[in-house]
Order: sequence, then structure tokens, then C-alpha cells
Amino acid sequence: MNALSPTVGEEIPPLERRIELPDMIAYAGATWDWHRLHYDSGYVAARDLPAPVVDGQVFGALLAEQLQDWLGPRARISTLHFRFKNMVFAGESVRCTGTVTSVEDGLVAVEQRVEVVGDGRLAVAPAGATVELVS
Repeated sequence: MNALSPTVGEEIPPLERRIELPDMIAYAGATWDWHRLHYDSGYVAARDLPAPVVDGQVFGALLAEQLQDWLGPRARISTLHFRFKNMVFAGESVRCTGTVTSVEDGLVAVEQRVEVVGDGRLAVAPAGATVELVS
């Protein structure tokens, strides 16, 4: 893998993260999303959920982090899109993976996905981004 000159078919280094309840509360504070689904164990138990649900926008942040970790400060994310497939709960770990699909005129297109570590449950797919490489 060579982030200096990505090639079609190249795998992006995976990003793995365990998402704990304190992380979710900090994210809620940063984004002003205080829905009880994301932090209140009693509220989610009454809805037959095993634990608070990770805010979906966390996955956009993780996908962007994966790209910037790989390409560094010269990466400017032009587009980012993703679709949710399954809920992820407090205390679970996720893994972001991706592959380069095209490289043209300083733009790198990638396909990405997020799966839950352990059971392989697909959390986010399809996902993808276009990244501009600046000098």
C-alpha cells in the first residue's frame, strides 16, 4: 500500500474502533444529539434493545478518519456517502475497510464498509468517498 500514489484495487488500511458509552455521550454533546436512544439504558431496554444505539453519524466520522489516516493531510474529502444496514450498540467494536475503485486527475474514489467485529454483522454499506489529493 502506497498512500503517496494510490492504485485501483488497493486496500485501504482498516480502522478498528470499540465504541463505549462514554464515547457516545461525548459525541452526543459535540453534535447536540441528545436522543435517549444513544445513552439511556432504561429507555432502550423498554424497547427490547440490548444497549444504547451508536449514533449513525459516528460512522461517517470513522469513514472520514480512515481516509485521512491513510492519505494524510493532503487528503480533502469531496464526497462521502453511506447507508445503514444494522444497528451497532454501546460496547461493540467496528472495523472500517475499503478499496480504491478509481484514480484520475488527482481524485481517488473508494468503496468502504463498516462491519461489527466478532459477528461480522454489516453496519454500513454501501459507503464510499471521493478524495482530492492536494500538493
